[in-house]
Amino acid sequence: METSTRPDLSESDGAKRPADAMVSHMKILVIEDDLEAAAYMTKAFREAGIVADHASDGDSGLFMGTENSYDVMVIDRMLPRRDGLSVISELRKRGVNTPVLILSALGQVDDRVTGLRAGGDDYLPKPYAFSELLARVEVLGRRKGAPEQDMGYRVGDLELDRLSHEVRRAGKEIPLQPREFRLLEYLMKNAGQVVTRTMLLEHVWDYHFDPQTNVIDVHVSRLRSKIERDFDKPLLKTIRGAGYMIKDEA
Repeated sequence: METSTRPDLSESDGAKRPADAMVSHMKILVIEDDLEAAAYMTKAFREAGIVADHASDGDSGLFMGTENSYDVMVIDRMLPRRDGLSVISELRKRGVNTPVLILSALGQVDDRVTGLRAGGDDYLPKPYAFSELLARVEVLGRRKGAPEQDMGYRVGDLELDRLSHEVRRAGKEIPLQPREFRLLEYLMKNAGQVVTRTMLLEHVWDYHFDPQTNVIDVHVSRLRSKIERDFDKPLLKTIRGAGYMIKDEA
């Protein structure tokens, strides 16, 4: 872990932004082992309308960055288990071309050059103002050439649009709460595959422990009611002892 560098979230640096400036379609991964700094950062991103997942070490960050689709990754350089530059190099070797912004207390020219040559797309020294971090993330997120399939998902007659945050089935719009949308998005991204409760806790709720509650069951039940009510064909299945799967049997 690097020196404590909690981002400046004060209104004076522009962290508070009007709703029309928000980029609600973006989804990012923050790999940061300072849990307090990461909590501040992800909270601020979400207030700006950006979906922010968090990994607390290099190995889990590499796994999440490889297995999931993100618009941008924000990676701390000094991480436990696998350092940030190693994570970036391995992501690039695996063909993951998601733009990466490196955060580091190592801010000399040589340090920045090393980070960029390792595969980073931008480099922001600590400490930093959140408004600048947000602006840099937005710039990286506007890069062209994102795969078309990342803009949305379709299972049978159920469609999810990541850009507009709209969900439709058979042409009928289905209003969802933010958590329900993230739950459905993750299920549809993994359509035809069993999604375990642990996977949902980590990728939808950002929990890396079992809270010992029925929060998943409650949200799955609500989601199932919304996407299957008034429709003949069920799509969301409970796989006993394993988890859940969304699939069009046809």
